[in-house]
Amino acid sequence: MLIGVHGYESLPALPAVERNLAGLTRAFTDRDLWGLPPSHCTALSQPSSAQDVLDTLNRVALRATDTLVVYYAGHGLIDPYSEELYLALPGSDQERLYSALPFEWMRRAVLDPRIGARHKVVILDCCYSGRALVGGMSGSLQAQVADHALIDGTSLMAASAKTRKALSPPGEEYTAFTGELITVLTEGITDGPSLLDMQTLYRHLYTALAAKARPLPQQRNRNTGGLIALARNRAHPDNRPQPPSEPSPPAPPAPPVPAVDSSPAPEPASAPDTQAVPEPVPEPAPEPQQPAAEPAPSPDAPVRNRAIAVVSAALLVAGVSTTLALLNGSQGESDGKAEGSVTKAAYNAAVGHVLKSGGRKGGTLKFGSAEEADSWDPQRTYSSHVANFARYYTRQLVTYDPKAKGAELTPDLATTRAEVTDHNRTYTYTLRKGVTWEDGSPLTSEDIKYGIERSWARDVISGGPSYLRQALDPDGTYRGPYKDTSAKGLPAITTPDPRTIVFKLPRPDSDFEHMLATVAASPVKKSEDTKAEYGLRPFSSGPYKFRSYEPGTSLELVRNSRWKPSSDPIREARPDRITVSVVDHPDSMDARLLKGDFDLALSTTGLGPQARARALSDSELHTNLDTPRSGLVRYAGFPQTVKPMQNEHCRKAVAYAADHRSLQTALGGTIAGGDLAPNMLPPGIRGADPTFDPYGVLKNGGLPNVTEARKELEKCGRPGGFSTKIAVRNDLPTEVNAAESLRSALAKIGIEAKVEQFDGARSPDIAGAPSEVKKRGYGIVLASWKADFPSGRNFWQWLVDSRQRPPSGNSNVAEIDSPALDKLLDKAAAEPDPGKAAEAGEEITHRVADGAYYLPFVYEKYVSWRGPRLTDVHVSDAYGGYDYVRLGVDGA
Repeated sequence: MLIGVHGYESLPALPAVERNLAGLTRAFTDRDLWGLPPSHCTALSQPSSAQDVLDTLNRVALRATDTLVVYYAGHGLIDPYSEELYLALPGSDQERLYSALPFEWMRRAVLDPRIGARHKVVILDCCYSGRALVGGMSGSLQAQVADHALIDGTSLMAASAKTRKALSPPGEEYTAFTGELITVLTEGITDGPSLLDMQTLYRHLYTALAAKARPLPQQRNRNTGGLIALARNRAHPDNRPQPPSEPSPPAPPAPPVPAVDSSPAPEPASAPDTQAVPEPVPEPAPEPQQPAAEPAPSPDAPVRNRAIAVVSAALLVAGVSTTLALLNGSQGESDGKAEGSVTKAAYNAAVGHVLKSGGRKGGTLKFGSAEEADSWDPQRTYSSHVANFARYYTRQLVTYDPKAKGAELTPDLATTRAEVTDHNRTYTYTLRKGVTWEDGSPLTSEDIKYGIERSWARDVISGGPSYLRQALDPDGTYRGPYKDTSAKGLPAITTPDPRTIVFKLPRPDSDFEHMLATVAASPVKKSEDTKAEYGLRPFSSGPYKFRSYEPGTSLELVRNSRWKPSSDPIREARPDRITVSVVDHPDSMDARLLKGDFDLALSTTGLGPQARARALSDSELHTNLDTPRSGLVRYAGFPQTVKPMQNEHCRKAVAYAADHRSLQTALGGTIAGGDLAPNMLPPGIRGADPTFDPYGVLKNGGLPNVTEARKELEKCGRPGGFSTKIAVRNDLPTEVNAAESLRSALAKIGIEAKVEQFDGARSPDIAGAPSEVKKRGYGIVLASWKADFPSGRNFWQWLVDSRQRPPSGNSNVAEIDSPALDKLLDKAAAEPDPGKAAEAGEEITHRVADGAYYLPFVYEKYVSWRGPRLTDVHVSDAYGGYDYVRLGVDGA
C-alpha cells in the first residue's frame, strides 16, 4: 500500500510525492523486478481523512498472505507535548494535529492479529520519520509486535533521523530518499546479491545519500526483517535478460511473487517538511540540505553539538551536531590528577589514574554503539566520541598530552608547539620527519592545508565545526578546494616547503591552537579525497586504517603497516584490530556490554538506568565502573524578554529559592547526576574556580535559602511572588524531574511556575528562538552546556555574547546584552598568555553570577563501563571519557 499526500490546505505543496507513488508502482509491478499484479499494489493519493487511510489499510492488510509493505510520503509533524509522530493529510497543519494521522494508529493496524502476512515492511519518507524507530520496533514494543502479530520478520526504514527534515530537492522528479530507492530498485546494484533485501537496500541508500550530502536513512529490523526481499537485482548476472542464440517462442510470463500489500510495520521514515527541526547528535548524520522554501543557514554560523535548551549529556545546539567536545574536568574523586598506575580494577580506578598501565600489544579492541557515527570523515564529524575514535586513523599538528594532569596541548605532527609572531596573528609549524600515509608516501604540509580547506566546501562536506573557517576566513571569501582550483588555495595558509606550514589570522585568537587540535584540522591526501564519500573510507595517517565498513552495522580497523611509531609520540597502537558494532537499541547495547561482548561503548552517554542499577548493585560488576565528569553543566537560563525576568532581583529570588540537593537527586543523584555546581564554569577549564559560591550552594549543603529569596522578591517589587513558566524538553525524563523540583521549591516563596514540556527535537526552533520564547512566556528554560575547547572564552562566548544571538539555534537563552561582557570576550581572544586569558574568563563567571542570568544545577557525571580486558584505561580531561588511543586489551 502506497500512501502519498502532495497537496495541502495550509502546508507547502510537495509535488514530487505524487511522482513517488507512480514511480514505486511501476517498480513494484515490473515483472522483471517484483512482478506484483496491479491489483496487489494499492496507491492511495490525497486520502481525505485518517479513517480513509486506516480503512484502506485494513482491507489491504487482510488480503496479504506473505509480505505486507506500507509506504507513506508527505509532511511529518510532531506533537510538541508527546513528541509523537503524525503523518500529515491534505487538511493538516502543525496547529491542528487532530487533522493528521498519528503513526501510532498505523502501527496498531499492523498489530491486528487477523493479519496473516509473515513479513512486514514499513517505509516512511517524511520529516522526523526516524521518530518511528523510537517506539515502533524497539524494546518491549518490539516484543509486542512479535507476540501479538506473530511476525516472522519486520523491517522499518525511515528517510531521516528523528530530529531531521527529509528533503524534496527543487527541480528533481522525486523526493531525495524515494528517488534513490526507485533508482536502486529499477537499476539494481552492481556486484550486489540476486535479490534486493531490506538490509542491502539500506546500505546502498545510506551510501548513495551520504555521497550527495543528503539526510541519511535509518533502519531497524526484527528477526529476519533485514532479509525481506522487495525486488530482483536487475544488475545481477542471473537477472539480466539473455538474448537467445536463435529465435524461440516467447517465454511464458514469470510467476508472480507472493502477493504483497501495504501495512505499517513498527517503525517509519520521514518525508520532506518545512516545519521541521534540526537534528541532535545522537542521530549521526551529515548536515542535510535545506528543504525548498526554507532559507539555508549562514555559512559562518557556528555549528555546535550543544544542548540549546535542555540538552542531554550527549549533544546539540544551534541545530547541528558537536565537535571534539574537548571536555573539561572529566575527573571524579581525584579531580583528574593522574597519580600513577593502578593494577587492580576497582570503582573509579580510571578516574585520576591509569588502570593496568603498560599492557601488551595484540588482540581485538571491541567497541559497541547504539547509533551510527555522524561521519567518519574528520572534517564532517561534530561528535566528541567520534572525534576521539578518529585519532586512530587521523593525526593533527597538535593534540592533548595523554600524560598531562589536565588538557594540555602538545605537538603531534609538528615538532613543537607553534612559533607565534606578528602580534599573535601568525602561527608557524615544522612537521616531524618520517610521517607517512598508509600507502607509504610522505605526509606534507600541503596535505594539512588541503584537509583544512575541505571544511569550506559546505555544499559537499556538510557538518563539522566552523571554528577554523571563522578564524581564518571571517568574511567567507574562500570557496573551498572543489571550486577554487588555483594553486594558491586558502590565502590564510601557506606552505613554503613540504615540512613547513604557516597560518596567518586576520585577528588574534587565543583558541587557535585548540582549533588545530580538533580532527577537523586533520590532513587529507588530495588524490585520495572522495569528497562526500570520504567518510566511507578515510585514508589513514595514523596507526590504523579502514579494512571494512558497513554503514549502520559495523566498522573494522587494522594496523597501518606504514605508520612509524618513531614519528608519533601520542598513539600507543596496542590492539591489532579495532571493531565497532552498531546495536539496535541502547538497552541491548548495555546488556551486551555487561555480558562482555564489547569492551566499551563508543559514546560517552554512560549506562542506561536499568544497566546502571544492576552494575552499581553487583559487587563484581561494580569494580568495572567509573563515574567521570562529562564537562557539561546543567542549568536554567532566565530570558530577560519575559517579565519579570528582566529584573535581576526576581532572577536572584529564583536562584536563592532553588533546592539544589533536590535538583541533583532529580538529575540522577551524586553518581549519575553530578556534583553540585556553585557557579557556571565547570572544573577542568582554565579560570574555573569550584570554590566560588556566590549563592551559598555549597555552604548550605545544596539547601534553599528562603530568607534571602524573600528579600530579593521585595527588591524586585514582587513580595508576594509572581507567575512564570518553566520550559523543559519532554524527551529528557531527568530534566523534567528537575523542572518539577524547581517548581516545588519556588512555590514555597510564592512563585507559581508552570512546567511546560516541549518537543526536544524542536529545541532550536522553540527554546533556541528568542521570539518563540517570548511568545510562549518561558521565564525559565532548562538547558545544558559544555565547551568545545578547555578555555573559558570558548565556554562563555555562546552563552553571553550579545553578537551571537541568531533567530533560531540561540544559546544565549538569557538574552544577555552586555558591552562589558563582550569586551571581556574580545580581551580573552586577543590575549596570548593562557593565564591572562583565563583571568578574563574567570571575571565573566563572576559578572554572570552577579547578574543571576543563569542558575547552575550540577556539573554532570555519568556511569561508564570499562570491560575487564582493557588495559591502559584513563579518563581524559580532553575528551570527557577514556583516551581511546591509549587503550589495550588482555587476550586475543
